[in-house]
Amino acid sequence: MLSTSEKAFLAYWSNKREGYKTSIRPLLIGISVGFAIGTGILMVIYLGWYERANMQANTQFSSILFLLAIIGISIFMGFLYRNYQWENNEQRYLQINTKLTRLKKNQANAAIDV
Repeated sequence: MLSTSEKAFLAYWSNKREGYKTSIRPLLIGISVGFAIGTGILMVIYLGWYERANMQANTQFSSILFLLAIIGISIFMGFLYRNYQWENNEQRYLQINTKLTRLKKNQANAAIDV
């Protein structure tokens, strides 16, 4: 038998599965993670935590190129996060749906055997 959380997820994902790949919310979450990674890189460079990287950045540092790289990383992380979440939810949906189909088939076979 399916649990209440599995039933709720089936109802939720059957309604949301088509629109989730184009949804903006997971994309924004991924972009914010990308910006956090970029901010961490900036902090490491500007605080001088890794001195050799700081020297390298000072000699060949282009701030525009660096900002474009952070924006690129952020967009990539947003895209990756959204697709990862969709794949996880889709896999869970298919597993629960298969479990439900198997349960119905077993109940039908049990009714025939009686």
